[in-house]
Amino acid sequence: MYIPKQFRKEETTDIVQFIRANSFGVLFSQHDLLPTATHLPFILSAEEDGSITLLSHMAKANPQWKTLDSKDALVVFNGPHAYISASWYEEENTVSTWNYLSAHASGKVEILQDDQSLLHILKEATDFYEKGMKNPWRLEDNLETVESMLGGIVGLRIRVQNLQGKWKLNQHHSTERKERVVQQLKKQPHYDSIEIARLMELELDLQLNKKE
Repeated sequence: MYIPKQFRKEETTDIVQFIRANSFGVLFSQHDLLPTATHLPFILSAEEDGSITLLSHMAKANPQWKTLDSKDALVVFNGPHAYISASWYEEENTVSTWNYLSAHASGKVEILQDDQSLLHILKEATDFYEKGMKNPWRLEDNLETVESMLGGIVGLRIRVQNLQGKWKLNQHHSTERKERVVQQLKKQPHYDSIEIARLMELELDLQLNKKE
């Protein structure tokens, strides 16, 4: 991912938190000499030694998995994004752009097909996504049904070797410009404008605190 220095998110913990909050990613790989992508939910585990692993599963009918084992792949996680009109800067010699947050994780894929591994992946995913629900669906209570469907999926384990985060929030513009953009974003009904405005305000607060 191309990341100018001012947009690079250096803190791994922030990127990990971002992926967990935006865990429905896109898995990219090369299959039969063609670029191939599958949209999948990923469960991230971060160990004390700094290692990061992504777990997911896909339909066995999806041919992408057949050329994934021991191969490098890329997972893209997209976060909030919003269009930024140059008119909001109220200055000449400016252009419109797009503000957004994104994370890329790449590493070698391990294909898992044994029942124990598949059940582990499904339990991790179920517990993660059902957490906080009033009546959470529990894999343990539906084990017979789940086990009857294991033959239709394959598991994926990606040991992340490269993790990148890009937070593009007008960091290279003046405080005055950013404040104008924030005010305009709060008026927009499109995309994730309100959330991008909130994140820009957080960046502005950090900037002001550093000056103090």
